[in-house]
Amino acid sequence: MAIGERIRFFRNKKGVTQKYLGQVVGFPERSADVRMAQYETGSRTPKADLTRALADFFEVSTDALTVPDIDSDIGLMHTLFALEDIRGLTIGEIDGEICLRLDKSKGRTYIDMLEMLSAWAEQAKKLEAGEITREDYDRWRYNYPKYDTTRKWVKVPSKELSDFLVEAFKDRLKDE
Repeated sequence: MAIGERIRFFRNKKGVTQKYLGQVVGFPERSADVRMAQYETGSRTPKADLTRALADFFEVSTDALTVPDIDSDIGLMHTLFALEDIRGLTIGEIDGEICLRLDKSKGRTYIDMLEMLSAWAEQAKKLEAGEITREDYDRWRYNYPKYDTTRKWVKVPSKELSDFLVEAFKDRLKDE
């Protein structure tokens, strides 16, 4: 999740407007909302001092705002926390072991995540059973969803193509 999405997430969680947030971190009233909108949409990236000011206002670590470095333990934890926020990932315990689960109340997000994780689990089982090689498994993972046979990933046509097709069918229906 990009820093702009995290800023929006924490701003909404705090229940404040872009204008208010912008003013709190030092932007003039006339441009505060525009500047915050630019950060939230990703057209601008906040510098370290602004990121610190935002984190202080939200009462969170700067790691909770920035794109986490999953090569560090702290960065990985903040990635998991972000997945809890946006994908319904939860932590629990089963038979004395810590496990990660999906929250069924997340509806479509739950279903989508379940399908993707089930596809991954299927490939992992094949690897463990010796049905596929480590190279096959890695090819599947590193090219996902290209080789995923459990779900159909379709491309949505462009707006121009969609508009063209609608117009073409309108003309045909008129002729008939």
